[in-house]
Amino acid sequence: MSSTSPKRSKKHRQPGSGKAERYIQPSLLLALKRKPSYGYELIQEIAAFGFMEGPAPPGMIYRHLRDMEENGWVQSEWHTEDAGPAKRIYQLTAEGREILSFWIDYMDQQAKKLAHFIVMYKASGNRK
Repeated sequence: MSSTSPKRSKKHRQPGSGKAERYIQPSLLLALKRKPSYGYELIQEIAAFGFMEGPAPPGMIYRHLRDMEENGWVQSEWHTEDAGPAKRIYQLTAEGREILSFWIDYMDQQAKKLAHFIVMYKASGNRK
């Protein structure tokens, strides 16, 4: 008895699509190295780094900020000085600066590997 099952179609992903969330932590750390900030402002700031298409989801950002605060990489306090609602202001700690430095070393090594890969591709003569 032969059974025929429907073929499963493979889901094709675009080249480079993957875990954009991977670079949320270093993006937040770099933004906070530049200046203390609050969640919404951080969402706008990290969009300029180009790791995500469009603005990052606020829930994702606040989850990362909470995790980084638990790890001691950032600290926060409530500011109620403005006329609007209170804002939780985050700032980078000394440990957070160390973690950012590790991230930068990792990203630098990845960039070198990618550049080498591209050179090898171009040298192969198979441009397209």
